[in-house]
Amino acid sequence: MSDLVAIVYPSEAKAEEVRQRLFKLQKEYLITISDAVIAVKTEAGPIKLNQLVNTTAIGAASGSFWGLLIGLIFLNPILGVALGAASGALGGALSDYGINDAFMKDLSKSMQPGNAALFVLIKNMTPDKVLREIKDAGGTVLKTSLDDSKEQQLRDALAKTSTDQATPKTDAA
Repeated sequence: MSDLVAIVYPSEAKAEEVRQRLFKLQKEYLITISDAVIAVKTEAGPIKLNQLVNTTAIGAASGSFWGLLIGLIFLNPILGVALGAASGALGGALSDYGINDAFMKDLSKSMQPGNAALFVLIKNMTPDKVLREIKDAGGTVLKTSLDDSKEQQLRDALAKTSTDQATPKTDAA
């Protein structure tokens, strides 16, 4: 079973930084990610989704390939490519991969303009090592499907970082 974690960051750059850290951890087999999407609330108000997989482009590419093959059979490969690309792009645009887009946009409406939420669908992870890597980035938990104890661990780790950043450190002489 997968778990969903959504964390709000003050900027898209910070959310992207954390997403890249998670990809690094995935290469080290500490976490397995099904999907990782950044939702940004623009100043004008609408929510922009920065997804890993562009289903429209993938659909157009695969549609072009199959359209070319079918077009060769009927001796009109150019028409086959054009129709295949158009139908593939349409199919790709209508499909949804990973986390539901409408769900992410609905949750992101409560954010302040300029903020970004990182939505991660996690298959499995080593929680202590993953938390250690992302806790210094801060952030505020928006929503999770974790059990109560794991969610509290995440909230505490992120809150501790936020408090440490807000409190100036002074050296005693």
